[in-house]
Amino acid sequence: MTFTIQQIAEALGAEAVGDLSLVVTRAAEPGDAGVSDLALAMSPKYAQDLASGQARAAILWPDADWQKMGLSAAIFAPRPRMAMSGLTRMLDRGQGGEPGVHPSAVIDPSARLGDNVAVGPLAVIGAGARIGAGTTIGPQCHVGADVHIGCDGLLREMVSIGARAVIGDRFIAQPGARIGADGFSFVTPEVSGAENVRKTLGDQGDAKAQSWVRIHSLGAVEIGDDVEVGANCTIDNGTIRSTRIGDGTKLDNLVHVGHNTRIGRDCLLCGQCGVSGSVEIGNNVILGGQTGVVDNIFIGDGAIAGGGTKILSNVPAGRVVMGYPAVKMETHTEIYKAQRRLPRLARDIAALQKAVLNRGSTD
Repeated sequence: MTFTIQQIAEALGAEAVGDLSLVVTRAAEPGDAGVSDLALAMSPKYAQDLASGQARAAILWPDADWQKMGLSAAIFAPRPRMAMSGLTRMLDRGQGGEPGVHPSAVIDPSARLGDNVAVGPLAVIGAGARIGAGTTIGPQCHVGADVHIGCDGLLREMVSIGARAVIGDRFIAQPGARIGADGFSFVTPEVSGAENVRKTLGDQGDAKAQSWVRIHSLGAVEIGDDVEVGANCTIDNGTIRSTRIGDGTKLDNLVHVGHNTRIGRDCLLCGQCGVSGSVEIGNNVILGGQTGVVDNIFIGDGAIAGGGTKILSNVPAGRVVMGYPAVKMETHTEIYKAQRRLPRLARDIAALQKAVLNRGSTD
């Protein structure tokens, strides 16, 4: 894959200077760049490494002195990460899968595949499944009965989609994603200790030990357009209604979404987030890594949770929260500062106690 500086600049909608006919074959960090590489030096702290490499062209910040850096050409990126998005899309070589249906794939006769669908080795597509045009089903994937997947999707290797899931266009599932497992839903014949604790916040009462009885998942999973699901994510079926993921939402690796939960549009759930069942999450919500969300609450539009937050109650729209339990981020910062002062306060109190005791003994 080769591109001229002019082609890249036009694709990015960016300004370019110097030898626009210069050809590059890949992107590289400044210190590692060879003569045919495009160095990514989008801030001064990265540009200082250009001298260690051999790049003749680079993406730079606006108004950078590219000639002083010894470059033959430069592209200026006012918003570096946005430029990275466009550049990586151009240079992405994909996973190298072969087009067509591999002979070892098992496809039920009642399944329907659109034009230009690719099915990898040892993949299984169940009865009544519908796969949209241009979608790739990777090696060892399983697509269950009556699943509908839209156009131009990509299921990387070993992805499984449970029966009756409905998925929109341009869906991406990274390796090992599991969509449509049954929900974690169990009940005891009589009131359990856990139920009593939930009501009393501490007392199990006189509940006796019992075996758990399974509540089956009659719902499925519904996923909108332009959704991406990271490696080893798990999304559970709904109990009665379907679990839903809105258009444009992105899930990082190892994210769990519990049964009946509904997530809105353009949300971002970072690595190792765990969302319990029956949670309502609005649009444009961001949950930092390792955020945990208790069941049966709502998180309003535009809310943001810092990494490691444990959300135990409703979060209003636009609120920024952090901590365990989650509180306003500024409140959490004050609590943290106070915690750091506790050892000193304890020493001060001990000294005061000693002084008071000594004074009392002299009196």
